[in-house]
Amino acid sequence: MNLDSLTALSPLDGRYAARLGGLRELCSEAGLMAKRVTVEISWFMALSECEEFTWLPSLSAAELAFLEALAADFSVADAAEIKRIENDTNHDVKAVEYWLKARLAEHPTLSDRREFIHFACTSEDINNLSWALILRSALTIELDPVLSDLDAGLQALAESTAGLAMLSRTHGQPASPTTLGKEIANVVFRLRRQRRQLARVEISGKINGAVGNFNAHIVACPHVDWSAIARTMVEDLGLVWNPYTTQIEPHDMIAEACHALIRTNTVLLDFARDTWGYISMGYFRQRLVAGEVGSSTMPHKVNPIDFENAEGNLGLANALLAHLAEKLPVSRWQRDLTDSTVQRSLGSALGYCALAWQSLLRGLQRIEADPKRLAEDLDRSWEVLAEAVQTLMRLHGLPEPYEQLKALTRGRGIDQQSLRQFIEELDLPDDSKARLGTLTPASYTGNAEQMARSIARYV
Repeated sequence: MNLDSLTALSPLDGRYAARLGGLRELCSEAGLMAKRVTVEISWFMALSECEEFTWLPSLSAAELAFLEALAADFSVADAAEIKRIENDTNHDVKAVEYWLKARLAEHPTLSDRREFIHFACTSEDINNLSWALILRSALTIELDPVLSDLDAGLQALAESTAGLAMLSRTHGQPASPTTLGKEIANVVFRLRRQRRQLARVEISGKINGAVGNFNAHIVACPHVDWSAIARTMVEDLGLVWNPYTTQIEPHDMIAEACHALIRTNTVLLDFARDTWGYISMGYFRQRLVAGEVGSSTMPHKVNPIDFENAEGNLGLANALLAHLAEKLPVSRWQRDLTDSTVQRSLGSALGYCALAWQSLLRGLQRIEADPKRLAEDLDRSWEVLAEAVQTLMRLHGLPEPYEQLKALTRGRGIDQQSLRQFIEELDLPDDSKARLGTLTPASYTGNAEQMARSIARYV
């Protein structure tokens, strides 16, 4: 069977392939090979730059350009050639090493130095740094811009609906009113907190040999400061040096990133479900898309599919992220291989994040508030003012204020007239009566509008 979007096993490479090109370039097997080539070349260069390591002379400008081009110009054809080598080696990192050595063998001055490719390295020296580079690029280049667009869209919605009063529902029942914008601002504030925590995750790496002690390095060259070379090389890649490892970098930082993404997704899942509900109640209308069908049998339907797709993909993302976070930091003794196969699904987890966030963006662009529908619900819910009335009664020492309002309102709605009549009969100061007399469900929103308009300050 030919492999294309219609025959792909995963929807990430099938139905949704067009949306995930950037992540596919990073997280695919070819993407991993490209990063392995980058790391191998970086180590080769680091050795050549070390004055103590005299066995590998400094590289000329032409030699550096040649090596840098191997990484920069790495292609799918190169990846296919490495895969053919792997068919013989049955070892993916060794195949990369052999491919690089073959390239150096073609160079007039680097040919006799090709054995310094992968010098004293274990496969995990290369892999952990490659995955770290992939994760860093995926988070900063592919994912965070989508979150940034979501943030901007949510803030714009919060500000545009800041003063639009809305009936709250606690336990699914009518409760003290808020504004639609304030409820969106709550999401913005939560999302920004998680984005800050995600940005603080230190993407770390190591290159210290078979069990993390530079064993072979020190036997070969005891006078070289191997920790210094390794640290410089890792930091030059833009990563944080981890000096204490076994054969593997312990993946704690991947777990931290996964947990931060899980919390981000949980905030967005909460938003997706609430918005779905607001669409169902008519608080939001969805703009029509020409030619779109909402049901194969019911022509009238305009389904909230973007929010439903987001919810489903957020669930898939978090299931994968949770397993990655739980599994990857655990390794038997100095190394087992269970992390290797699991780590290959990191791109899938990030892909489901990206799909979900893109769906939310599309959904945001299609919804608009329905002020009339919001006002109708408020006008049918005068009982929500019982909170304000009994609070003023408490303030002025009237007997059993809560109980009086409970008898008047609990389990049954009241209208404006009956509430006003109750207020008129209270022994309250005239200014308090006047304040309660002009109160409506739509005006009983506290500082919700101010909070919604202020959300831009909380970055």
